[in-house]
Formats: sequence, C-alpha cells, structure tokens
Amino acid sequence: MTWTLPEPMLATPVPDAALQPGWAGEPKWDGFRALLSVDAGRVVLRSRRGTEMLPAFPEIGAGAVRLPDATAMDGELVVWDASGRLAFERLQNRLRRRGAAAARAAGEWPAHFVAFDLLRLSGTGTIGWPYRRRRAALESLFAARRLSAPWVLCPSTTDPDTVREWLTWTSVGMEGVLFKRLDSAYEPSVRGWRKYKVRETTEAIVGAVTGSLAAPSSLLLGRYDYDGRLQCTGRTTTLARTASSTVAGLLAPARRGHPWKGWSFSAGWGSRETLNVTLVEPELVAEVGVDVARDTSGRWRHPARLHRARPDLSPADVPRMTSPPR
Repeated sequence: MTWTLPEPMLATPVPDAALQPGWAGEPKWDGFRALLSVDAGRVVLRSRRGTEMLPAFPEIGAGAVRLPDATAMDGELVVWDASGRLAFERLQNRLRRRGAAAARAAGEWPAHFVAFDLLRLSGTGTIGWPYRRRRAALESLFAARRLSAPWVLCPSTTDPDTVREWLTWTSVGMEGVLFKRLDSAYEPSVRGWRKYKVRETTEAIVGAVTGSLAAPSSLLLGRYDYDGRLQCTGRTTTLARTASSTVAGLLAPARRGHPWKGWSFSAGWGSRETLNVTLVEPELVAEVGVDVARDTSGRWRHPARLHRARPDLSPADVPRMTSPPR
C-alpha cells in the first residue's frame, strides 16, 4: 500500500497564553504550514490546502537527501531577512516562481523548513504516538543526521517562563504560541491543538472590491456567522499600488449565487453614501489590522488596514462573525 501524507492537525484559538500542566508549548511561526515526505527518493512538499510547493522551493528538495527514506514531517516554511526577522512577503513572493526563477530566489531568499512534528520515520507511522514520543523521535532524528539548513528544529518546552519569553519575540515576526497535549496523538483535520496569537491583526474574507477587479482600490471584508451566512464586517483603507497589484492577481470574478448579490454597502460607518462595488468570489483571505471600535453587530466601525493577502489560508480558517461583548 502506498503511504500518503495525512491531512494536517489543526489548532483552536484560545484567549489565554498560560501553559497548562500536561501540555507543551511551541513558538508559532509567521510562515506557510507545510507537510513534507520522502519516499523512495520522491519528495512531496504540500501546503495546508493540498498544493504542491516543491517547484517553488527547490532548496527543500535538495536538502531532503539528508533525511532517512520513508520519513515525513509537519512544519512551517519560513524566510528570514538579513536582520533575523521573519520575512513573510519574501516567502509569499516565491510561491509563483518556477525553474530558474525559483533557483535564483532560493539563493537570494532561502527558505527553511521548521519541523515541529514527526509523521513517519523510516517506514514506521508515528501519528498514533503521543506527542512526547513523537517529539523525542524528532529530536533524535535531528541529532543523528546532524540536520542544519534548510532544516530547523522547532523549540518545544514545558516551562511556563520560556513560553512567556517567546511571547516577547513579536519584533522578529513570531506570531504567538501553539499548545500541544503531551499524551495526544496526531489527529488529521482535528483541532486538537491550541493557539494563542499575539496580534493586532485578524483575518477576513474578501467578498467585493471598490475600483476594478484588475486594480482594486479597497477591499470589502466578510466573515461567516454561526448560521453559515457571509456577513460584511468592514472595509479596508485605500490600497497602495503594490498591494492592489498583488491582490488583483489573487481575485476571481464572482460566480452565480454570490451571497452579497443585490446588497448595497455604506461608504462608512454611519454614512448614507453607498459604494459602487464589484463582487468577487469569496475565496481569498486577507490579514488586516483593526481597532476595537465595533457596532452592535460586530462590524468594524473604522477602516481596516491591509497587512497582506493570505492565499495559504481558506475561508474556514477565518474567525466567525460575533457581536462584541457588552
């Protein structure tokens, strides 16, 4: 029987960064989730959404010769800049490069695979092992093979003080902390981990744009409510030219049955002026900066600032639309 990579295990957001007894903490990286396998010399580098990414990151394929055959890991693809900060934009810009362009990018902005879980080891499936055993085997693999770039072993700790220190690393692009129960198996597609994200940012789904599809001026953002309806939660400020160009390449025209068909949109909270918008297929996730001012429905009263498009995320990853606490 041919072995295939499982679906990734997922995490549920939590509001508390305290490390609980019986759990381990790991830094949450600002990169692309990736699962990697080496089997009979064939290397697979798959995104969380199932996209094959190896052509864009040839240095990962080249480094795979240092791994034992029939081995698979879960981790995060990251790029560091010269100052040691995680450079998500550089990572994102590499996604569409192939061939010679991808090789040049690998030389200029090399990616690293930060391994945080072990799925298979020399032909033995490990997802049923408890986390503490998978972690020990992952550490032994790195030590025995003396793995270095592009391979990075993700730190792990059961010390609450270390977790608190990691939460101060936001200046270098660290997003927060993941929590994993020490006795838990790796459960594909199950949100059995927890994540605490230090951020002034959040995610929303792009449902429409002002301007044109080829050159959007601003983005209308939405979230699904708990009844499964896509609600409009706000709008971005005017996009910079480079951001507009980047986003335009990721948008698709709305198909029939768009949930916002026939809607009108206010030019601003409390304004009677309506916007002229173009609906787009609600597939693209955007990471935006927002403040705490919301109306009673939970919509952002002030325009959000686009940080970046997140084509590596799906609409299902976006938080649900909820009313603010009263």
